[in-house]
This record gives sequence, C-alpha cells and structure tokens, in this order.
Amino acid sequence: MECCTSTAIRVENVSTTYEGERRPAIRDVTLTLHRNELVYVVGPNAAGKTTLLETINGLQPVSKGKVFVFGLEVSKCGSTVRREIGYVPQDFMVGSLEPFTALDVVMMGRYGKIGVLRRPEEVDFEKAIEAMKSLGIEDLADRPVGKLSGGQQQKVMISRALAKEPKVLLLDEPFSNLDPKSRQEVPAHIGRLHEERKMTTIVVTHDVRQIPSECRRVVVMNSGRIVADEIPERALAILEGYTSLHKLEAVQ
Repeated sequence: MECCTSTAIRVENVSTTYEGERRPAIRDVTLTLHRNELVYVVGPNAAGKTTLLETINGLQPVSKGKVFVFGLEVSKCGSTVRREIGYVPQDFMVGSLEPFTALDVVMMGRYGKIGVLRRPEEVDFEKAIEAMKSLGIEDLADRPVGKLSGGQQQKVMISRALAKEPKVLLLDEPFSNLDPKSRQEVPAHIGRLHEERKMTTIVVTHDVRQIPSECRRVVVMNSGRIVADEIPERALAILEGYTSLHKLEAVQ
C-alpha cells in the first residue's frame, strides 16, 4: 500500500456521528499528516479526539467527507488500511482471570501483520520480544496479562501495536495508567521509536506535560472541531484558553 506523494493521512471535511446520536462527535474536520510526522492531539473532554482516531482507523463510519490513508479511501479499503495501522485504544483493561500471557497479547499484534491463519515463525516471536524490549517489559513476557498493573498492561498494548511494524501508529491516552516514572519515560520512548521506525504517529493525550521534544505539531480540538494546528507552544497557549473557558462554564 504505497503512494507516490508525501501524504500519509488525509481527512477531508469529515463529520462522524455515533449510532443513535443526532449530534456529530466530530464536525467538518480537515487534517493532513505527512509521512513520518509525529502529531499530538489535545483538548477538553468530549472534544472528539478519540472519535478522530476511530474514524482514521475505519472503526467509525463517516457521515460526511472522506478519509484516506496512503491514498486509499478508508470507507472502501478499511481492512487493507488497518494492516498498516497500529492502534492502542483508550479503554482496554484486562480482567484478572484472562489466561493469556503478556507475550501472547503482543503476538496478537504480530498476527495483524502476518495474518491470523499463518503460523508464526521464529522471526515473528523475535519481533514481539523486540517490541517489548523497546518499552523495557521483556521480563513480563511469561506473566499472565490479567495479573499485571494498569501501567504494565498499557505498555503491553503499546508493544502489541509496535509488533505489527505499522506505518501508522495511533495511540489514545497511552500515558493514562502509567506510574510517575513511566510517565516520564514512555513519551520519550514513543518519540524515539517514531524516529527510528519512521512511522506516522498520532497521540491523543490530556497530559500536555508529556509531549516530547520530537513533536513539532499539536492539534487542539474542542466541541468536535479542530480549533488550532500549531507548533506546541502556540497550540498549548490556545488550549489553555479553552480549558479556562470550560472551567468557567462548569462553575456557572
């Protein structure tokens, strides 16, 4: 799935409405990401950040507009597009009785690369372990994933996405369950892996303190729309204005 241009993701005047809802979760969104670009998406709760990732990944059908990934329209080529996307959703916590090991879960990402009907080879296990090593959790490989802490599970899920060797990496609140030390380390890991693997990476986060130095672009969303698309310093200043407004409205 290749395209001759430098564009990786193109969202054209897109609105997405969840089933049973009348109001679109995102409205008239237009966004272009180039190959190997790292973009953070921030904004208040219910701003449409998660919906944007789900729409790019083809998990939510658009009600208006079009989404393209490497030149392929997602609504028509969703399964092909998703082979190139590593996605970590916001809500994924695993029950304590889950029988799979951490390595089993990471290997699920590898199946997304080779196909579920293909028998994994030694190289596939090596890629899975390599992904775990990139986040410093290779020692958890044989541990039941349901017995891990929330932060450890979060790193397992990021490793699962990386094991797929994606061209596009979509991370929804990847720092939310991490301990303070990991909150410092993991954003730096993501920035480094983005550079090394030359992925197109979108990270949704409410914790703007964790935006790494590798990030040169921040998109601010509010009420389902993109209200700013700037360098981090300018974008975060705009975000502060919207955050202050939301606090004032909550008091009133």
